[in-house]
Amino acid sequence: MRDLSAANAEAFLEMMSAERGAAHNTLEAYRRDLDDASAVLKSLGTSLAQAQAGHIRGFIGDLNARGFSPASQARRLSALRQFYKFLHAEGLRGDDPTGVIDSPRKSRSLPKVLSIDDVSRLLAQAEADIALARDKAETLQRIRFHALLELLYATGMRVSELVSLPYRVLADEGRFLIVRGKGAKDRMVPMSRPARAALETWLGEIGDAAEEAGYLFPANSAEGHLSRQVFARELKEVAGRAGIPVAKVSPHVLRHAFASHLLAGGADLRAVQELLGHADISTTQIYTHVLDERLRELVNQHHPLAKATKSGN
Repeated sequence: MRDLSAANAEAFLEMMSAERGAAHNTLEAYRRDLDDASAVLKSLGTSLAQAQAGHIRGFIGDLNARGFSPASQARRLSALRQFYKFLHAEGLRGDDPTGVIDSPRKSRSLPKVLSIDDVSRLLAQAEADIALARDKAETLQRIRFHALLELLYATGMRVSELVSLPYRVLADEGRFLIVRGKGAKDRMVPMSRPARAALETWLGEIGDAAEEAGYLFPANSAEGHLSRQVFARELKEVAGRAGIPVAKVSPHVLRHAFASHLLAGGADLRAVQELLGHADISTTQIYTHVLDERLRELVNQHHPLAKATKSGN
């Protein structure tokens, strides 16, 4: 029987792109996962298209033997689940060999979060850096970074969404941004006054360049806008000058800070889910675990009964 694994995999990736709007990086990750699974399954005497549950267990066992973490194993299995679900829906298979397989158990790590004081120090440093610039080019770069940082903390955008913001995204006289997230879904996020002011300063400096390029943060790159790598590097440089450990800081950590600080201030979980652009509220709920840990530490440190328990031990 002719093996249709490669053709089925390509059809699956085309569906993910066309119907679900999967990003290029997501598609490449699926492709790598399917290629790896195909190679292992071939060594087990079968193929991706014809594998049964026992073969899939063998693949998971191979991942474990190669030192993949439970989280990585679960991600690979998830890719296979999506693939076989597609084959079943298209009538290419009558069963799903992953249906009876449990996901490898993984511990849920809590996201790194900067304190409000840390973020305040970052913002203050970014603003102070502008006056300390040595020439016009450095001044412009620091004004741009300040605007990016204010926008990121004010909106909780993904860094890829931030650097690629189209020029015409401002709504309601600049009080909101229309952000296009995963799956080409648009969401509206409010702008803080400092973020609006920082963005206005930046746009005032670069004149018509942003409108001509079509992006708020144009750059001489293949995409036409600033790369996320450049912003991440600049963020670590500013963190270092602010006295914050650079290993503690990344664009995604600031997204975490945005969500955690909102929830700590009493924001509704559903509202935070909407602002972050999470399709599933369970993704947003991880931030409540961060708050749980902080509250537990607070009680243990300051509650009189907790102190009495410790002294009794």
